[in-house]
Amino acid sequence: MAASGKSAIRFIVALGVISLFADVTYEGARSVNGPFLGTLGADAVVIGFVSGAGELAGYLLRLAAGVAADRTRAYWPLTIFGYIVNLLAVPLMALSNHWGIAALLIILERAGKGVRTPARDVMLAQASSIIGRGWGFGLHEFMDQTGAFIGPLVVALVLHQTGQYSNAYAVLAIPAGLALASLFTARKFYPDPSRFEEEQPSPTPANDHLPRAFWIYVAAAGLLAAGFVDFPLFAYHFQKTALLSPPMIPIFYAGAMGIEGLTALVFGKLFDKIGISALIFGVLLSAASSPLVFLGSFNAAAVGVALWGAGMGAQQSTLRAKVASLAPADRRGTAYGIFNTVYGVLWFAGSATIGILYGRALSGAVAFAMSAQILAIPLLWTAGRKSI
Repeated sequence: MAASGKSAIRFIVALGVISLFADVTYEGARSVNGPFLGTLGADAVVIGFVSGAGELAGYLLRLAAGVAADRTRAYWPLTIFGYIVNLLAVPLMALSNHWGIAALLIILERAGKGVRTPARDVMLAQASSIIGRGWGFGLHEFMDQTGAFIGPLVVALVLHQTGQYSNAYAVLAIPAGLALASLFTARKFYPDPSRFEEEQPSPTPANDHLPRAFWIYVAAAGLLAAGFVDFPLFAYHFQKTALLSPPMIPIFYAGAMGIEGLTALVFGKLFDKIGISALIFGVLLSAASSPLVFLGSFNAAAVGVALWGAGMGAQQSTLRAKVASLAPADRRGTAYGIFNTVYGVLWFAGSATIGILYGRALSGAVAFAMSAQILAIPLLWTAGRKSI
Protein backbone atom coordinates (compact mmCIF):
# COMPACT_ATOMS: atom_id res chain seq x y z
CA MET A 1 0.00 0.00 0.00
CA ALA A 2 1.25 3.45 -0.81
CA ALA A 3 2.54 5.60 2.03
CA SER A 4 -0.46 7.94 1.74
CA GLY A 5 -2.76 4.93 2.01
CA LYS A 6 -0.97 3.72 5.15
CA SER A 7 -1.24 7.15 6.68
CA ALA A 8 -4.96 7.24 5.88
CA ILE A 9 -5.44 3.85 7.53
CA ARG A 10 -3.61 5.06 10.63
CA PHE A 11 -5.83 8.13 10.80
CA ILE A 12 -9.00 6.07 10.42
CA VAL A 13 -7.77 3.75 13.17
CA ALA A 14 -7.06 6.79 15.38
CA LEU A 15 -10.65 7.94 14.89
CA GLY A 16 -11.73 4.37 15.52
CA VAL A 17 -9.95 4.28 18.88
CA ILE A 18 -11.79 7.43 19.93
CA SER A 19 -15.08 5.89 18.83
CA LEU A 20 -14.26 2.63 20.60
CA PHE A 21 -13.89 4.29 24.01
CA ALA A 22 -16.81 6.63 23.32
CA ASP A 23 -19.06 3.71 22.44
CA VAL A 24 -18.08 1.83 25.57
CA THR A 25 -19.42 4.90 27.36
CA TYR A 26 -22.68 5.77 25.67
CA GLU A 27 -23.63 2.39 24.24
CA GLY A 28 -23.09 0.88 27.67
CA ALA A 29 -25.54 3.46 28.94
CA ARG A 30 -28.00 2.96 26.07
CA SER A 31 -28.16 -0.77 26.82
CA VAL A 32 -29.96 0.00 30.09
CA ASN A 33 -31.51 3.43 29.51
CA GLY A 34 -34.91 1.87 28.82
CA PRO A 35 -35.09 -0.27 31.98
CA PHE A 36 -33.54 2.55 34.02
CA LEU A 37 -36.23 4.98 32.89
CA GLY A 38 -38.76 2.28 33.74
CA THR A 39 -37.47 2.04 37.32
CA LEU A 40 -37.93 5.82 37.61
CA GLY A 41 -41.59 5.62 36.57
CA ALA A 42 -41.54 6.00 32.77
CA ASP A 43 -43.80 3.84 30.58
CA ALA A 44 -43.38 2.56 27.01
CA VAL A 45 -44.76 5.75 25.45
CA VAL A 46 -42.33 7.92 27.45
CA ILE A 47 -39.39 5.65 26.67
CA GLY A 48 -40.22 5.65 22.96
CA PHE A 49 -40.64 9.43 23.04
CA VAL A 50 -37.39 10.06 24.94
CA SER A 51 -35.43 7.74 22.64
CA GLY A 52 -36.85 9.45 19.59
CA ALA A 53 -36.45 12.95 21.04
CA GLY A 54 -32.80 12.29 21.78
CA GLU A 55 -32.17 11.17 18.24
CA LEU A 56 -34.21 14.11 16.90
CA ALA A 57 -32.14 16.63 18.88
CA GLY A 58 -28.92 15.03 17.72
CA TYR A 59 -29.92 14.83 14.08
CA LEU A 60 -31.39 18.33 13.91
CA LEU A 61 -28.11 19.69 15.23
CA ARG A 62 -26.27 17.81 12.48
CA LEU A 63 -27.71 20.11 9.85
CA ALA A 64 -26.34 23.24 11.54
CA ALA A 65 -23.09 21.44 12.41
CA GLY A 66 -22.69 20.22 8.82
CA VAL A 67 -23.22 23.69 7.35
CA ALA A 68 -20.79 25.12 9.94
CA ALA A 69 -18.22 22.47 9.00
CA ASP A 70 -18.44 23.44 5.30
CA ARG A 71 -18.20 27.15 5.98
CA THR A 72 -15.46 27.12 8.62
CA ARG A 73 -13.57 23.90 7.84
CA ALA A 74 -13.26 23.69 11.65
CA TYR A 75 -13.60 19.93 11.62
CA TRP A 76 -11.57 19.24 14.73
CA PRO A 77 -13.08 21.98 16.97
CA LEU A 78 -16.62 20.82 16.15
CA THR A 79 -15.66 17.20 16.71
CA ILE A 80 -13.98 17.94 20.05
CA PHE A 81 -16.83 20.06 21.41
CA GLY A 82 -19.41 17.44 20.44
CA TYR A 83 -17.48 14.61 22.06
CA ILE A 84 -17.12 16.55 25.32
CA VAL A 85 -20.90 17.08 25.59
CA ASN A 86 -21.65 13.57 24.34
CA LEU A 87 -19.40 11.85 26.87
CA LEU A 88 -19.88 13.90 30.02
CA ALA A 89 -23.67 13.44 30.00
CA VAL A 90 -23.35 9.69 30.62
CA PRO A 91 -21.67 9.54 34.06
CA LEU A 92 -24.00 12.32 35.21
CA MET A 93 -26.84 9.80 34.79
CA ALA A 94 -25.60 8.27 38.05
CA LEU A 95 -27.05 11.30 39.84
CA SER A 96 -30.53 11.05 38.29
CA ASN A 97 -33.40 10.41 40.71
CA HIS A 98 -36.29 11.28 38.37
CA TRP A 99 -37.03 10.10 34.85
CA GLY A 100 -37.22 13.72 33.66
CA ILE A 101 -33.61 14.39 34.69
CA ALA A 102 -32.46 11.14 33.10
CA ALA A 103 -34.38 11.99 29.92
CA LEU A 104 -32.71 15.39 29.72
CA LEU A 105 -29.25 13.82 30.00
CA ILE A 106 -30.13 11.19 27.38
CA ILE A 107 -31.15 13.97 25.00
CA LEU A 108 -28.01 15.99 25.85
CA GLU A 109 -25.80 12.99 25.11
CA ARG A 110 -27.43 12.58 21.70
CA ALA A 111 -27.12 16.32 21.05
CA GLY A 112 -23.37 16.16 21.60
CA LYS A 113 -23.13 13.32 19.12
CA GLY A 114 -25.11 15.42 16.65
CA VAL A 115 -22.65 18.29 16.84
CA ARG A 116 -19.55 16.20 16.21
CA THR A 117 -20.76 13.65 13.67
CA PRO A 118 -20.84 15.65 10.36
CA ALA A 119 -17.32 17.05 10.85
CA ARG A 120 -15.97 13.65 11.81
CA ASP A 121 -17.67 12.00 8.83
CA VAL A 122 -16.14 14.56 6.48
CA MET A 123 -12.70 13.69 7.87
CA LEU A 124 -13.49 9.99 7.42
CA ALA A 125 -14.59 10.62 3.82
CA GLN A 126 -11.35 12.50 3.15
CA ALA A 127 -9.18 9.69 4.48
CA SER A 128 -11.18 6.84 2.93
CA SER A 129 -11.15 8.40 -0.54
CA ILE A 130 -7.84 6.65 -1.30
CA ILE A 131 -8.58 3.24 0.25
CA GLY A 132 -12.26 2.73 -0.68
CA ARG A 133 -15.06 4.46 1.17
CA GLY A 134 -16.95 1.30 2.02
CA TRP A 135 -13.81 -0.18 3.57
CA GLY A 136 -12.87 3.07 5.34
CA PHE A 137 -16.29 3.57 6.90
CA GLY A 138 -16.58 -0.16 7.56
CA LEU A 139 -13.25 -0.26 9.42
CA HIS A 140 -14.28 2.72 11.53
CA GLU A 141 -17.66 1.15 12.22
CA PHE A 142 -15.97 -2.11 13.26
CA MET A 143 -13.89 -0.30 15.88
CA ASP A 144 -16.92 1.75 16.88
CA GLN A 145 -18.95 -1.39 17.46
CA THR A 146 -16.13 -3.09 19.33
CA GLY A 147 -16.67 -0.43 21.96
CA ALA A 148 -20.42 -0.90 21.67
CA PHE A 149 -19.85 -4.61 22.39
CA ILE A 150 -17.65 -4.00 25.43
CA GLY A 151 -19.76 -1.25 27.01
CA PRO A 152 -22.91 -3.28 27.70
CA LEU A 153 -20.80 -6.12 29.10
CA VAL A 154 -19.20 -3.70 31.55
CA VAL A 155 -22.67 -2.51 32.55
CA ALA A 156 -23.93 -6.10 32.89
CA LEU A 157 -20.99 -6.94 35.17
CA VAL A 158 -21.61 -3.92 37.40
CA LEU A 159 -25.33 -4.70 37.57
CA HIS A 160 -24.60 -8.31 38.43
CA GLN A 161 -22.25 -7.29 41.25
CA THR A 162 -24.13 -4.31 42.68
CA GLY A 163 -27.66 -4.34 41.25
CA GLN A 164 -27.49 -0.54 40.97
CA TYR A 165 -27.90 1.35 37.70
CA SER A 166 -26.22 4.41 39.24
CA ASN A 167 -23.01 2.44 39.82
CA ALA A 168 -22.99 1.30 36.18
CA TYR A 169 -23.31 4.87 34.89
CA ALA A 170 -20.55 6.05 37.26
CA VAL A 171 -18.10 3.39 36.05
CA LEU A 172 -18.59 4.64 32.48
CA ALA A 173 -16.70 7.82 33.43
CA ILE A 174 -13.48 5.81 32.90
CA PRO A 175 -13.89 5.07 29.16
CA ALA A 176 -15.24 8.61 28.71
CA GLY A 177 -11.93 9.97 29.98
CA LEU A 178 -9.95 7.60 27.76
CA ALA A 179 -11.97 8.71 24.72
CA LEU A 180 -11.21 12.35 25.37
CA ALA A 181 -7.51 11.62 25.86
CA SER A 182 -7.45 9.71 22.55
CA LEU A 183 -9.28 12.57 20.86
CA PHE A 184 -6.71 15.21 21.78
CA THR A 185 -3.87 12.85 20.84
CA ALA A 186 -5.33 12.26 17.37
CA ARG A 187 -5.82 15.99 16.89
CA LYS A 188 -2.12 16.55 17.67
CA PHE A 189 -0.84 14.00 15.14
CA TYR A 190 -3.39 14.63 12.35
CA PRO A 191 -4.22 18.36 12.40
CA ASP A 192 -5.25 18.54 8.71
CA PRO A 193 -7.08 15.43 7.38
CA SER A 194 -7.92 17.22 4.11
CA ARG A 195 -4.44 16.31 2.86
CA PHE A 196 -5.72 12.75 2.30
CA GLU A 197 -7.85 13.93 -0.63
CA GLU A 198 -6.11 13.18 -3.91
CA GLU A 199 -7.74 16.24 -5.44
CA GLN A 200 -8.72 19.26 -3.42
CA PRO A 201 -12.33 20.36 -4.06
CA SER A 202 -12.93 23.47 -6.07
CA PRO A 203 -15.48 26.01 -4.82
CA THR A 204 -19.07 25.14 -5.60
CA PRO A 205 -21.06 27.85 -7.42
CA ALA A 206 -23.66 29.58 -5.24
CA ASN A 207 -26.52 28.35 -7.42
CA ASP A 208 -25.29 24.77 -7.51
CA HIS A 209 -27.64 22.19 -5.99
CA LEU A 210 -27.21 18.75 -4.55
CA PRO A 211 -28.20 16.20 -7.21
CA ARG A 212 -31.64 14.60 -7.47
CA ALA A 213 -30.20 11.19 -6.60
CA PHE A 214 -29.05 12.57 -3.26
CA TRP A 215 -32.60 13.61 -2.35
CA ILE A 216 -34.01 10.23 -3.38
CA TYR A 217 -31.37 8.61 -1.21
CA VAL A 218 -32.27 10.88 1.72
CA ALA A 219 -35.94 9.88 1.37
CA ALA A 220 -34.96 6.22 1.45
CA ALA A 221 -32.81 6.74 4.53
CA GLY A 222 -35.74 8.51 6.21
CA LEU A 223 -37.96 5.47 5.68
CA LEU A 224 -35.25 3.24 7.12
CA ALA A 225 -35.08 5.48 10.17
CA ALA A 226 -38.86 5.54 10.63
CA GLY A 227 -38.94 1.74 10.75
CA PHE A 228 -35.93 1.41 13.04
CA VAL A 229 -36.77 0.06 16.51
CA ASP A 230 -34.36 1.55 19.01
CA PHE A 231 -32.94 -0.93 21.52
CA PRO A 232 -34.39 0.81 24.63
CA LEU A 233 -37.85 -0.32 23.49
CA PHE A 234 -36.57 -3.85 22.94
CA ALA A 235 -35.03 -3.71 26.43
CA TYR A 236 -38.28 -2.42 27.92
CA HIS A 237 -40.15 -5.29 26.23
CA PHE A 238 -37.70 -7.83 27.66
CA GLN A 239 -38.12 -6.35 31.15
CA LYS A 240 -41.91 -6.06 30.94
CA THR A 241 -42.41 -9.63 29.71
CA ALA A 242 -39.66 -11.03 31.97
CA LEU A 243 -38.19 -12.65 28.88
CA LEU A 244 -34.70 -11.65 30.08
CA SER A 245 -33.24 -10.89 33.51
CA PRO A 246 -31.88 -7.33 34.03
CA PRO A 247 -28.19 -8.33 33.63
CA MET A 248 -29.02 -10.40 30.52
CA ILE A 249 -30.48 -7.41 28.66
CA PRO A 250 -27.13 -5.59 28.20
CA ILE A 251 -25.53 -8.93 27.29
CA PHE A 252 -28.02 -9.27 24.42
CA TYR A 253 -27.20 -5.72 23.40
CA ALA A 254 -23.48 -6.46 23.55
CA GLY A 255 -24.00 -9.46 21.28
CA ALA A 256 -25.88 -7.29 18.79
CA MET A 257 -23.08 -4.72 18.84
CA GLY A 258 -20.46 -7.40 18.26
CA ILE A 259 -22.41 -8.72 15.28
CA GLU A 260 -22.88 -5.18 14.01
CA GLY A 261 -19.14 -4.55 14.09
CA LEU A 262 -18.28 -7.73 12.18
CA THR A 263 -20.97 -7.21 9.56
CA ALA A 264 -19.84 -3.61 9.12
CA LEU A 265 -16.47 -4.88 7.89
CA VAL A 266 -18.06 -7.44 5.57
CA PHE A 267 -20.66 -5.09 4.12
CA GLY A 268 -18.15 -2.27 3.80
CA LYS A 269 -16.06 -4.45 1.50
CA LEU A 270 -19.16 -5.66 -0.33
CA PHE A 271 -20.29 -2.08 -0.87
CA ASP A 272 -17.01 -1.24 -2.63
CA LYS A 273 -17.55 -4.26 -4.91
CA ILE A 274 -21.32 -4.47 -5.59
CA GLY A 275 -22.62 -1.08 -4.46
CA ILE A 276 -26.14 -0.49 -3.18
CA SER A 277 -27.12 -4.17 -3.31
CA ALA A 278 -25.08 -4.70 -0.14
CA LEU A 279 -27.15 -2.08 1.70
CA ILE A 280 -30.44 -3.52 0.42
CA PHE A 281 -29.56 -6.94 1.79
CA GLY A 282 -28.82 -5.31 5.15
CA VAL A 283 -32.25 -3.66 5.11
CA LEU A 284 -33.90 -7.06 4.68
CA LEU A 285 -32.02 -8.38 7.72
CA SER A 286 -33.11 -5.40 9.82
CA ALA A 287 -36.76 -5.65 8.72
CA ALA A 288 -36.89 -9.31 9.79
CA SER A 289 -35.78 -8.53 13.34
CA SER A 290 -38.90 -6.85 14.78
CA PRO A 291 -41.38 -9.75 14.60
CA LEU A 292 -38.85 -12.14 16.09
CA VAL A 293 -38.05 -9.85 19.03
CA PHE A 294 -41.57 -8.65 19.84
CA LEU A 295 -43.63 -11.75 18.99
CA GLY A 296 -41.27 -14.65 19.66
CA SER A 297 -39.85 -16.76 22.45
CA PHE A 298 -36.44 -16.39 24.07
CA ASN A 299 -34.73 -18.15 21.16
CA ALA A 300 -36.62 -16.14 18.56
CA ALA A 301 -35.73 -12.93 20.39
CA ALA A 302 -32.06 -13.94 20.37
CA VAL A 303 -32.17 -14.48 16.61
CA GLY A 304 -34.08 -11.22 16.16
CA VAL A 305 -31.53 -9.20 18.12
CA ALA A 306 -28.74 -10.83 16.08
CA LEU A 307 -30.48 -9.86 12.81
CA TRP A 308 -31.05 -6.35 14.21
CA GLY A 309 -27.31 -6.05 14.84
CA ALA A 310 -26.40 -7.47 11.42
CA GLY A 311 -28.80 -5.12 9.66
CA MET A 312 -27.45 -2.15 11.59
CA GLY A 313 -23.88 -3.09 10.71
CA ALA A 314 -24.74 -3.23 7.03
CA GLN A 315 -26.55 0.10 7.14
CA GLN A 316 -24.07 2.00 9.30
CA SER A 317 -21.06 1.05 7.15
CA THR A 318 -22.71 1.81 3.82
CA LEU A 319 -25.30 4.58 4.30
CA ARG A 320 -22.71 7.25 5.11
CA ALA A 321 -20.25 5.98 2.51
CA LYS A 322 -22.76 6.47 -0.32
CA VAL A 323 -23.44 10.09 0.70
CA ALA A 324 -19.82 10.94 -0.12
CA SER A 325 -20.32 9.83 -3.74
CA LEU A 326 -23.61 11.71 -4.14
CA ALA A 327 -22.40 15.16 -3.01
CA PRO A 328 -19.65 17.52 -4.20
CA ALA A 329 -16.59 17.34 -1.97
CA ASP A 330 -16.90 20.92 -0.74
CA ARG A 331 -20.55 20.36 0.23
CA ARG A 332 -20.17 17.08 2.07
CA GLY A 333 -20.68 18.69 5.48
CA THR A 334 -24.00 20.15 4.33
CA ALA A 335 -24.96 16.89 2.63
CA TYR A 336 -24.23 14.89 5.78
CA GLY A 337 -26.13 17.47 7.81
CA ILE A 338 -29.23 17.26 5.59
CA PHE A 339 -29.02 13.47 5.40
CA ASN A 340 -28.74 13.10 9.17
CA THR A 341 -31.43 15.68 9.93
CA VAL A 342 -34.02 13.94 7.76
CA TYR A 343 -32.91 10.61 9.21
CA GLY A 344 -33.32 11.96 12.75
CA VAL A 345 -36.69 13.63 12.24
CA LEU A 346 -38.16 10.44 10.80
CA TRP A 347 -36.41 8.36 13.46
CA PHE A 348 -38.20 10.46 16.08
CA ALA A 349 -41.55 10.18 14.31
CA GLY A 350 -41.12 6.45 13.80
CA SER A 351 -39.89 5.86 17.36
CA ALA A 352 -42.84 7.72 18.86
CA THR A 353 -45.26 5.87 16.56
CA ILE A 354 -43.80 2.46 17.39
CA GLY A 355 -43.89 3.29 21.11
CA ILE A 356 -47.58 4.26 20.90
CA LEU A 357 -48.45 1.20 18.82
CA TYR A 358 -46.58 -1.03 21.25
CA GLY A 359 -48.93 0.04 24.05
CA ARG A 360 -52.04 -0.51 21.91
CA ALA A 361 -51.36 -3.33 19.46
CA LEU A 362 -47.99 -5.03 19.37
CA SER A 363 -48.66 -6.49 15.92
CA GLY A 364 -49.27 -2.95 14.64
CA ALA A 365 -45.87 -1.83 15.90
CA VAL A 366 -44.24 -4.75 14.10
CA ALA A 367 -46.14 -4.12 10.86
CA PHE A 368 -45.21 -0.43 10.87
CA ALA A 369 -41.50 -1.11 11.48
CA MET A 370 -41.26 -3.74 8.75
CA SER A 371 -43.28 -1.81 6.15
CA ALA A 372 -41.28 1.41 6.49
CA GLN A 373 -37.98 -0.34 5.95
CA ILE A 374 -39.15 -2.45 3.01
CA LEU A 375 -40.62 0.63 1.29
CA ALA A 376 -37.13 2.16 1.29
CA ILE A 377 -35.69 -0.54 -0.98
CA PRO A 378 -36.90 0.73 -4.41
CA LEU A 379 -35.71 4.25 -3.55
CA LEU A 380 -32.31 2.92 -2.52
CA TRP A 381 -32.05 1.00 -5.77
CA THR A 382 -32.90 4.10 -7.82
CA ALA A 383 -30.44 6.38 -6.02
CA GLY A 384 -27.77 3.73 -5.70
CA ARG A 385 -27.02 3.64 -9.40
CA LYS A 386 -26.14 7.34 -9.43
CA SER A 387 -23.08 9.32 -8.37
CA ILE A 388 -21.76 12.76 -9.16
